[in-house]
Amino acid sequence: MRIRYKKKQIKLNLIMGIVWLIYGIVLVMFNEDLNWFEYGWFVFSAIYFIIYFYQKKEKYLTLENGIIKQNWPFGKKMNLNEIKRIRHFAGDYILKSENKELTINIQLIDEESLLDLKTELKKLNAEWN
Repeated sequence: MRIRYKKKQIKLNLIMGIVWLIYGIVLVMFNEDLNWFEYGWFVFSAIYFIIYFYQKKEKYLTLENGIIKQNWPFGKKMNLNEIKRIRHFAGDYILKSENKELTINIQLIDEESLLDLKTELKKLNAEWN
């Protein structure tokens, strides 16, 4: 099962990429003495476009083969059967096992996917608080 990002979150990254790209182009076109730092707006733009395409292709979380995994380059993963406690705090689910902790930001998750995630987490033999 794949837990998707909110469409609003994905579109925000696209819009920010476009804004920084336009700002960089305007700076380059209308500024005569450019500093190397002013080309950084193109870097910001590229970063937002990369994040946009990555979030569009990959989803926020994956639940497969008894493992929950965050899909970002340094994302954590945890076995579902190791989860002892689930805490809902400040818009996050904090999944705790004996020696690991995984924080899921539910404000980034699409509404339908959030219902699927809640259903899967309720199936676990874990303490909710």
